[in-house]
Amino acid sequence: MRILTVTHFYESHGGGIERVAGHLCRHLAAQGHTASWAASAGDTPIASPDVAVVALPCINPTEALTGLPMPIPGPRGMARLWSAVRAADVVVVHDALYCTSILATAFAKTQRKPVILVQHVAEIAFASAVMRRVMALANRLVTRPMLRSADQVLFISDTVRQHFAACTMKRPPLLQFNGVDTGVFHPGAAERSAFGLPESGLLVAFVGRFVEKKGLSILQAVARQCPQVQFALAGSGPIDPRRWDLPNVHLLGSLPAERIAALFRSADCLLLPSVGEGYPLVIQEALAVGLTVVCGEESARADPAASQWLHGIEVDLQDIEGSAARIAAVLKGAVAQPAASRQATIAYSQRAYSWAGFAARLASIGQALSRRG
Repeated sequence: MRILTVTHFYESHGGGIERVAGHLCRHLAAQGHTASWAASAGDTPIASPDVAVVALPCINPTEALTGLPMPIPGPRGMARLWSAVRAADVVVVHDALYCTSILATAFAKTQRKPVILVQHVAEIAFASAVMRRVMALANRLVTRPMLRSADQVLFISDTVRQHFAACTMKRPPLLQFNGVDTGVFHPGAAERSAFGLPESGLLVAFVGRFVEKKGLSILQAVARQCPQVQFALAGSGPIDPRRWDLPNVHLLGSLPAERIAALFRSADCLLLPSVGEGYPLVIQEALAVGLTVVCGEESARADPAASQWLHGIEVDLQDIEGSAARIAAVLKGAVAQPAASRQATIAYSQRAYSWAGFAARLASIGQALSRRG
């Protein structure tokens, strides 16, 4: 089967959606399907000889201003996307609220190709009232119509599924958690010295894009309230934590998966004070290592079976200090998991989160939709 994946960026951009798409493309190819991936040409494409790259010339005017990546294809990009859709048997679109997603869905409908929409997020609770209103309007005018239009919708989070529960769709939506590469994310010896981090004391890791929705302002406040705790930040983005001028904050840059896993094995806790997300992949990867996770309440409810191992905190971008204080209270307590709980977390991750299983399910759905079409 010829399966076209469409995202806003490639995984070199550093976002979770892009990383998910990369894993799925490689597993679809490994399972014998003809996999192609269309995304903005502004990133370095996927490095895999088995996945065909469809690089779309785009502009991206909004990310630097709002932290919201929104690449917009030009005429050449639209032409390439149209051709890629025409060559595919099924189109897999990741998240509705991107121009690339909207165009791919419209092109697929015009060409009578089935569309599988993998919806990752609900609404982003921006600190700005204006941005919150824009987001709500965009969900009403774009996301919900896209959900209704797709031939099959998959939600990667129960929280996101509940958010859109009232939306009528062509077929009952499915819940499908992202996978975890347990060959990379597994328990092991700590490697703090390899990162130049202090060998003793509580070490809190953050992995993600340096953007508002990831809770960077809250993370800054937590680091300021907890000077005795060391914070290791892996990622990049428009927000520059160097400007915080906090000696307990260590910047590691963007790291490959193997180095992220090593950081998790070195840390005492993963902190992800983000909002408006489904089930961030880094949380699942931290669970596979056996790392304690402190995150927003929405993320902690994303997988009901795993919520028992997650410290869900009320996070509010309009209440930075209050959110930071709630997180600091958890960090000042005993964040380490008991050995039995840690082993249960690792075992659950190995059992419940599978990239191969996710890819096989996508292909099976695509084949069924193609036969009906």
